Amino acid sequence: MTPRTDGLASPAWARAFTRARRLATGGQRRALGWFRLGIAALEVVALIGNFVYVLGFRAFATANFFSYFTVQSAFAAVATLVLAGGYALLAPRDPRWLGTLRTIVTVYVVISGIVFALIVANASTRDYRIEVPWSDTLLHFVVPALALVAWTVDAVLAVNPPVSWSTIAWVLAYPSLWLGYTLVRGADVGWYPYFFLDETQVGGPVGVAVYCAIVLVIFVAVTAGLVAINRGLWRRARDRRARRSGTSDRRAGRAVALATPR
Repeated sequence: MTPRTDGLASPAWARAFTRARRLATGGQRRALGWFRLGIAALEVVALIGNFVYVLGFRAFATANFFSYFTVQSAFAAVATLVLAGGYALLAPRDPRWLGTLRTIVTVYVVISGIVFALIVANASTRDYRIEVPWSDTLLHFVVPALALVAWTVDAVLAVNPPVSWSTIAWVLAYPSLWLGYTLVRGADVGWYPYFFLDETQVGGPVGVAVYCAIVLVIFVAVTAGLVAINRGLWRRARDRRARRSGTSDRRAGRAVALATPR
């Protein structure tokens, strides 16, 4: 008799392999879900600590605190991370729109950290010291770094759909609205959250426009980089799983053939 190679065992093995992979991926997603929730909790601690810190300034105004792009993006990050954490704990994958939202919010908190670091560095060159309390360290550096780690882990798992290139256009929507509000409000109350939005500090409207253009380029560049990384990691994971599945199918077929009576 010749070995039976009708392939009946291969689909069964493939189903078993798929179930095992889903169990493994499910455990990774649950861990990622708790990680996302932990970052959200840390962001809340940073926001409360920073609010308490600025209460110590006589010139403090609550409206000014909530007008910072960093603070607003931090609130957006908390909401998005809680939502994404829930999906990771309760669902096998995130909806496509959530991947776009997570990428956008990650860009916001990362750029907030970059801009803050540049402001601190610029102040040091002008013999002006900016105090960086623990809450600012969490808000501008620790949380953005952890959010980027969570975003990268999700991209490596490649369970969710790849992030669309249209994210680059969507990422500019909210900063544009925030910029318009900030410039109008700043002209009215005489206060701007960042020095480069105050024309008296940057040589007039042209200086403001130049700085805003630079920040715009940073937004586009960071978003494009994250989208490219996400799609690249997603393709690599897809190809790697396809190779593993094909190799294991062939091994299972050979084992079944050897075990079949002749």
